[in-house]
This record gives sequence, C-alpha cells and structure tokens, in this order.
Amino acid sequence: MNSAAFLTHGTTRLEKAGIGSARLDTLIMLEDLLKKDRAWILAHPEAPIQVPSLEKLKRWLARREQHEPLSYIRGFTEFYGREFKVDKRVLEPRPESETMIDLLKQLVNSRQITGYSTFSEERPLKLRIADIGTGSGALAIIAHLEVPTAEVVATDIDSGCLEVARKNAKKHKASINFFQGDLLSALHPTPYSLPTILLANLPYVPSHYRINEAAGREPRLAIFGGGDGLEVYRRLFAQLAAHYSKPQFVLTEAMPPQHARLADIAKSAGFREHRREDFIQVFESTR
Repeated sequence: MNSAAFLTHGTTRLEKAGIGSARLDTLIMLEDLLKKDRAWILAHPEAPIQVPSLEKLKRWLARREQHEPLSYIRGFTEFYGREFKVDKRVLEPRPESETMIDLLKQLVNSRQITGYSTFSEERPLKLRIADIGTGSGALAIIAHLEVPTAEVVATDIDSGCLEVARKNAKKHKASINFFQGDLLSALHPTPYSLPTILLANLPYVPSHYRINEAAGREPRLAIFGGGDGLEVYRRLFAQLAAHYSKPQFVLTEAMPPQHARLADIAKSAGFREHRREDFIQVFESTR
C-alpha cells in the first residue's frame, strides 16, 4: 500500500467512526511512521509503506476508531512549541492553556511583582512559581523554560501524573521539585509553601457536562469539577484564605461563563480579578 491509498483508507474509516479530524489524524499517523512531514507525503502519493510500518498504522487506526486520543496513541503531544510525553494517566495539555504562559510572562516582565524586576541585576525577592495540579507537568516545565530565573515547584494528588511529569522534566532538563498531595497541602511543610505566583489549571468541567468520546478516555479526576465545575477551585481558594500570607498572583483556567462565579470565589479569599483573557483569569492578592 502506498501513502495515498492509506490516507484515503484511514480517512474513510475514521469518518465512519465519527472522528471529525479524520484526514488530519491519518496524516499525522503517516508523518510519525514514515518520518516525513505532511507536505512531503502529499507530494509523494506513490511512496510505499513497508509492511512493519503498515501493520503499526493499522493498529493505530483501530485504536483511533475507538476514539482513543491521538496523543495517547502517539505517546506524546505538543504544547507551547515543545513535545511532552502523555499517556492515559494524564490529561492532554490543551492549546487554551498556552494563554496562561503568555500572561505569566507578561506579569514577570511588567514590574508588577513586588520586590522582583527582570530589569534589575539585584533581585531581593526570589521569584517562586507553583503549578498546582500539574498533570503532565507541561505548565510547570514551560514556566521554568520561559522564566529561567524563577524557582518552579509543582504538585499533584496522583502519583501516576507525577511519574509522567518527572519524565517530561528530565526530557526538557527542567529543574523542578514535585510534591504529591491535595492542592496546596502538598507544599507544607516544605520551604516552598509561599510561592509568588500560583498556576492552577484545575478540573472545571461541570459533572453533568457532555464531553466528546476522546476526552471521555482521559482521567475523569482531571476533567470534572463537581456540580458547577468549580468545586476544586473552591477548595484551592479556601486553602489560600487560611494562610496569613498569600501569593501575589493566582492564574486559573475555566470556561468563560464560569469566570464571574470564580471571581466571587477568589474575592472571598482575598483576591481581586486583575485581568482575564480567553479561558484564563489572573487574580491579585488584596492583602
């Protein structure tokens, strides 16, 4: 079978299975197995597929027909221009979360962080960033790579997630301390209990919300956040409210219709909404 024949065959099978991105998914599989980019594949429709590669493509196609996420089949995904290992233990990083990194970098470069300036050789305050509910570790690792002067730590309640995150940190040579536990409780009594900035991409999908079949294969613990989707955020801000000292900024991700309610939750813990963009909100401590 040549590449054109498999592209047609795979696209047809995935379309029948109800995969909306059937042709793109088939092209990506061909890219991975042939070690060629899609432009080359489309320009060489007669390129033969060797039997071992064809057998593997057929297995991948059968898995995708069952709506298994393509990233799990490939074993990796891309986030903020870097490649991350993923498997069924972790949620695949979403493009929406890249905005959190953009806003983090803007904060760091804006001189809004008390005692810290990227424009000064003297930094009396050590910039500390904590990624709460790190999953694959993508946010923490990108934060470390994009803000190399910061000290980054990450937490997750699930040991499987932390195993994946540590592998990703090693892959990217990112020096990050990982802690297992429920939200902020994982940081106590470590020296990292008072980070300057919190990143929190926590579960926010309401429990009654209907998700697509591929997302249904991902860990429910990382997706659903209770009746209105904000229960985990309530617990996070309750933990923050109990601290006499607060991080200066908390960055969260949620669906835009949830933003007003999440702002009220944050306000009750001593944080005001600083700005919002797409799915991301930035909260600043008022104390």
